[in-house]
Amino acid sequence: MDFVGTWKVYSEENLEEFLKAVEAPEMILKMRKDFKPTVVIEHNGDEFIYTLKTPVFNKVHSFKLGKETEIITVDGRKYKCTVREENGKLIAQTDKFASVREIQGDEMVEVSGFNSFKNFHKHEGFGVRSKQTVSKRKVIIHWAPLRKTVKLDSR
Repeated sequence: MDFVGTWKVYSEENLEEFLKAVEAPEMILKMRKDFKPTVVIEHNGDEFIYTLKTPVFNKVHSFKLGKETEIITVDGRKYKCTVREENGKLIAQTDKFASVREIQGDEMVEVSGFNSFKNFHKHEGFGVRSKQTVSKRKVIIHWAPLRKTVKLDSR
């Protein structure tokens, strides 16, 4: 499970439909059209630190596997979230949505669902492109690794 590193969005499909389905505010829709975020994932002992960076704001969440924590969305909504590791995947679960991240080669693929709405994210290495079949009820986000950070834990 090697999620540690810095990842940059380079392509998105159907993101607007997903954000509308989860009732994201208009400012979030506009910001996500204008800016492609960077995500930094760090691992220190049993704690993960997830930082979402844009030119407008940075959002930091920390969590421990199997322990409930509070996350606050960009627009201020609060959720109780539990993240667990299962078969090399990070699975985050709230009462409203779930997200699954996994590493496939040089890519980080994320699949999220809000009620019955599914959201697929793909984080990919530089120079690598793949064609995906996407229904109107899914979004795919492609990420490229910017740099790998040093693991603080040998797990």
